[in-house]
Amino acid sequence: MDPEQAAPPPAGRYAPSPSGELHVGNLRTAVLAWLFARTTGRAFYIRMEDLDRTAVGADRQQLADLAALGLDWDPPVVYQSQRLSSYRVVVDTLRDAGRTFECYCTRREILEAPSAPHAPQGAYPGTCRDLTPAERAERRAAGRPPAIRIRTDVDRFTVTDILHGEYTGMVDDFVVQRNDGTPAYNLAVVVDDAAQGVDQVVRGDDLLSSAPRQAYLATLLGHRPPEYAHVPMVLNPKHVRLSKRDGAVTLADLLERGVTASGVLNHIAHSLGLAGRHESVELADLADRFRPNELPREPWIYSMSEWGE
Repeated sequence: MDPEQAAPPPAGRYAPSPSGELHVGNLRTAVLAWLFARTTGRAFYIRMEDLDRTAVGADRQQLADLAALGLDWDPPVVYQSQRLSSYRVVVDTLRDAGRTFECYCTRREILEAPSAPHAPQGAYPGTCRDLTPAERAERRAAGRPPAIRIRTDVDRFTVTDILHGEYTGMVDDFVVQRNDGTPAYNLAVVVDDAAQGVDQVVRGDDLLSSAPRQAYLATLLGHRPPEYAHVPMVLNPKHVRLSKRDGAVTLADLLERGVTASGVLNHIAHSLGLAGRHESVELADLADRFRPNELPREPWIYSMSEWGE
């Protein structure tokens, strides 16, 4: 990822957080990310987003589960925790250009602050944007460490999504570095995608609303925003996002119940309209049949009854 090296080839990626085992919804998104990348001649990378809470060994288990489904990826597997210096350089560059400011607000203060007209709840209200040096010194003296926010010059930004078309969303003065010095997700993901040549981002549609912020930041940093494909989530029968509480949702859970890794792939393929209910398929078969415009647009409602129970 040396900036003096030749530009990397176009790529897609899958970027799990190694906080635990992948569930069926995660695996389905990984299969889709692989299909989007491989059927368009792109490299395919795995990136571990391990800046927050992680579980010991979860990264190795996640890689093993992906491999069990037949996914392959281009080396190396990137760990965000090993790229802290790269994020600091970008934050410092933005600061030196006058594009950041220190923010001393708590999350509660932001939620309770009066919002600008038509601004969504939770949008940053600009409280610390124009503090004087004396006001900043007063807040520092109170012992509250600041987060670093980007000083935006737009309030909305439009991205293009393969499944959703043009999507325009809010861009506020979002955090690029948390008050403990950790790079924020919205910064790290943009820096990493640019460094790896990722020009195609496939992920769950719960993240669609964050795309305008990230695309805006990419543009500000001189990068072309990636092509997006925000794919439908997997929900439980109560139409709530899937979690460990929903029973047999991980590959290990399903293996214990006699469902093979091939069987899991078959169910995922069937949920995507890429295989018959009891058809046995491999990823190569799915690649031959893959048509992004024919993918389901609604969530997959996951129930163990589908697995013969």
